[in-house]
Parts: sequence; C-alpha cells; structure tokens
Amino acid sequence: MAKVISINVSRKKGVKKGPVSAANLIEGVGIEGDAHAMNGKRQVSLLAVEDIMKVQLKPGDFAENITTEGLDLSAVRICDKIRIGKNILLEISQIGKECHTRCEIYKNVGDCIMPKKGVFAEVLSGGNVSAGDEIVII
Repeated sequence: MAKVISINVSRKKGVKKGPVSAANLIEGVGIEGDAHAMNGKRQVSLLAVEDIMKVQLKPGDFAENITTEGLDLSAVRICDKIRIGKNILLEISQIGKECHTRCEIYKNVGDCIMPKKGVFAEVLSGGNVSAGDEIVII
C-alpha cells in the first residue's frame, strides 16, 4: 500500500519545509498556510521518500509538500489523478521543474532532486491529510 509519510509546509518559498502532523488541502489552492498555496499548476508538490533516502536526507528537505512511500512517482503522467485518503483528489499538472537559481535548498544540500524526481498537482477535491493516509493512482 502506498501512503503519505510526511506533510511539509513553509511560509517562505525556496527553503526546506517543516513537518506538520496534518494539513488541510484547499480545492484550487493547495495546502493551507504553505507559501506555494496559490491558484496555478503547482499547488502541491510530491516526492518519494525512497528518492530522498538515496541522498541521506529527510522529508521536507527538498521543500516537497507531501512525502510518499510505495508510490512510483516516475510512472505518473500529466492529468493522472491521485486519491489521498477518502476525500482528497489531486491531478498531476507538472513533472519535475526547472531551477532558475540555486536556491537555499541547493546551497545547503549541494543538489536538488525536485527538478528530476518531484511531481506537482492541482487540488481537485480538498480535505485533511495526515501521515499514514493511503495514496492511490486512479
């Protein structure tokens, strides 16, 4: 079973995100209280813990909102839908990203895997998310 390992938020863009026990995902916006919550294509970011562990870091270090386990993010495509728990529905809107500058994460870690391994989604149906919630690609 694929699941949420960590939910991570920050008030500022370009920095590591800190873990929270639960968060509210708002339809069409993203995670309530996160700097990346906005109307746009990159409302929520996801990154696999398996990729994070390869570089011996921890969830949130690459500024991802949701750290997953057991979900093959390399297999998702744009417009794929992901269900988290019973109510949350995300639609994949972007695979990876272009890094225009060497942000704080790159400076502290020496690399950033979000451009290669991260995926971004829009919130189609919101709700509360917690670590341990099941994730399914629809």
